[in-house]
Amino acid sequence: MNILQKLTSTEYMVKPHMRRGEIPSNREAYGRSLRIAFPAVVEMVSIALMDMIDVFMIGQVSDQAMASVGLSGQPRMLILSIFFALNIALTAIIARKKGAGEMDDARSALRQGLLFNALLGLKLTLVAVIFARPLMNMAGAQYDTIDDATTYFRIIGFFVIPQVMTMTICAAQRAIGNTKITLKVNVAAKIVSLVLNFLLIEGRFGFPRMEVEGVAWARSIAMTVAFVLALISILRKDSELRISIKDAWLKIDRAIFKSIGRLTANGMLEQVGLRIGFFIYALVIANLGTHAFASHVIAMQIMMISFTFAEGIGAATTSLVGQNLGKNRPDLSIMYGKIGLRMAFVCAAVLSGVCMLLRYPFASMFSNDPYVISTAASLLLILAYALPFQTTQLVMGGSLRGAGDNRYVAITMLITVGVMRPLFGFLLAYPFGFGIQGAWMAVIIDQLARLILLMSRFVRGKWVQAKV
Repeated sequence: MNILQKLTSTEYMVKPHMRRGEIPSNREAYGRSLRIAFPAVVEMVSIALMDMIDVFMIGQVSDQAMASVGLSGQPRMLILSIFFALNIALTAIIARKKGAGEMDDARSALRQGLLFNALLGLKLTLVAVIFARPLMNMAGAQYDTIDDATTYFRIIGFFVIPQVMTMTICAAQRAIGNTKITLKVNVAAKIVSLVLNFLLIEGRFGFPRMEVEGVAWARSIAMTVAFVLALISILRKDSELRISIKDAWLKIDRAIFKSIGRLTANGMLEQVGLRIGFFIYALVIANLGTHAFASHVIAMQIMMISFTFAEGIGAATTSLVGQNLGKNRPDLSIMYGKIGLRMAFVCAAVLSGVCMLLRYPFASMFSNDPYVISTAASLLLILAYALPFQTTQLVMGGSLRGAGDNRYVAITMLITVGVMRPLFGFLLAYPFGFGIQGAWMAVIIDQLARLILLMSRFVRGKWVQAKV
């Protein structure tokens, strides 16, 4: 048997002494992974592509308008960090309950998550609306972007609750493998956003010209549409995660609540590290000037597309890892984790080639400024080298989270994203004088370090013993 067959065959993915039963054939195992991963990848790539079109449309107004929208990214993610942590916890718990056949507990976990979202979402809505301008100042908004950035952030701040409710419902659906539902919810919402952006940014077909404010309203209305569709998916009688107003919403399952609290605390450690790291990193880039930040926003579009490929595969891996641990089949969890890694690496190789070959045409789509185009193209070349590290470590992180081993992932993220990326970004951009290119070289350092740390954990295999 040649090396390629050994690398891709399920027979070689689990050591004989670790097997708890029959190992599925290549066709069965890869087929199951693809059935869950494909809708998730289509969903996330479609959303990223439509986001990219959004940026393209606002970029036609001006580089300042594009930067204004981009500046809101990290403050918004910082506000949402606790909800990301909660969703990581719920995904691990619900996937495990699905595998064990304990769907009543899965539904209980979802109800408790939604109740938490409603209570905390109201408070964070007030924070986003009241402190919009100070947050944009902290994000590095300049005199030519502060007003538009504040307007954009304040409008979307009013819609925190429907956004976080949708996130949690979709996380629960992915946990049980219902990625087709989340595909329909999020792609439909993005189409709404895209149409409204077309109408409102430049004022077409009798609609007012609203520019950045139009992008904000388009996003906000689309988030509301997504919430309605997501809610319908769990109100249907044939839904595995069906909830009802008649359910015991105020009855707390202590065991599940304790698991949610412990895993969310670990997730918060990760999210705080991520958001603070990304926030400082974005600030490092913002202080290089509006044109440098516009170049950064352009390059981030292809990075987000590559990220979504890995995120879609990672969603399938998280679901399959958690479900098989619930069935007491850690051997299959290891196998599906390794299948996800192989799928991610193939995607990375293709995307790296595309990134290298099409970097100048891609950058030219978003700006007419020669400096912005050449700078963005140089950033895309750096990204091409980082993609293999990025995609594989994202899927490994998904495997560990699916098992409930998110404390290790959290510490890894805290070290690499929270400390290494902003630190090396600052050093390479300013003292070493590499500017925006230096800041992006820090991405390679961050991703490589993350790959090494997560790979060492994954290979040892102790993560299959994690408790939820």
